[in-house]
Amino acid sequence: MQRIPEPEMMTGAEQVRAYAQADFEEPNALFSARVLDQAPVAPAACVDLGCGPGDIVRGLAAARPRWSFDGIDGSPPMIEHARQATPAAAAHRVRFHVMRIAAGSVPPRPRRIGGYDVGLSNSLLHHLRDPADLWAVLKDWLSPRAHLFVMDLLRPDTPEDAAATVNAYAADEAEVLRRDFHNSLLAAYRPEEVAAQLDAAGLAHLRVEQVSDRHLMVWGPLTPPSTP
Repeated sequence: MQRIPEPEMMTGAEQVRAYAQADFEEPNALFSARVLDQAPVAPAACVDLGCGPGDIVRGLAAARPRWSFDGIDGSPPMIEHARQATPAAAAHRVRFHVMRIAAGSVPPRPRRIGGYDVGLSNSLLHHLRDPADLWAVLKDWLSPRAHLFVMDLLRPDTPEDAAATVNAYAADEAEVLRRDFHNSLLAAYRPEEVAAQLDAAGLAHLRVEQVSDRHLMVWGPLTPPSTP
């Protein structure tokens, strides 16, 4: 099945509300577990590109009290929701910013002159008009010693498979979320396509693996390990 691009951002109030209220506990836990297992435990500055309503940032902030976080999203309603949902006690180390990863340009990072120690992105890649933009921002914003973790949807083999996935995992969700989920599946990439993106970005050393029936993950150190 050929990829069918979709709009880059969720900006409608109904979309944002449905997304923020949806049950993403399973994929969020899958993603966070990999981060907590592989990223350093020491104090770290972390950036989440395409943070949406901030669920992953808040969960990781609770698990890693010595980490600081910048959540980035191009949708002002998403960022407003993320800010309102973040406990005041965490405000000194959890910040959210409205910022768009524009095609062909790398925006200035919001802080961390030396670069971030951990780079995250969940379900942003398929939204971007040019996937190279995500890899360019991560390379520019992260410290050479940083680790990155990118999870995204996996494009099904057929439109029928996409519809079946929506019915299996979003049967009880709002219709607007079901529609967006279906469109996102059609816009997602296959592992070999992501591997080609990484090769073009000079990141071919990163691991690409299918981690569920509908998700793939890219992870590893930004700088390839030295060979003896």
